Amino acid sequence: MPIGHANTVLEEGLEPVARCFTREVAREVASLRADPKLQTQLDALATKANEGELTSEERERYEAYVEAIDLISILQAKARKILADNVTP
Repeated sequence: MPIGHANTVLEEGLEPVARCFTREVAREVASLRADPKLQTQLDALATKANEGELTSEERERYEAYVEAIDLISILQAKARKILADNVTP
């Protein structure tokens, strides 16, 4: 399945989850960040991927991280939309 279609399916599938977000949960989800140790690992894998130097095991791990990041990014976008749509003047 092309990446664009996969993301659309994920977005549609995660919509019911996002509807469960309270403002507090939406704020927490929107502010999620990888801890420094994980970010360092991701950066190292990304560098190796860009240089074509990943082992098959590293490639599997990196692809799993990318999929997880896609999912989290979609949830964060939905959380930011909830926060933007519910702004109290």
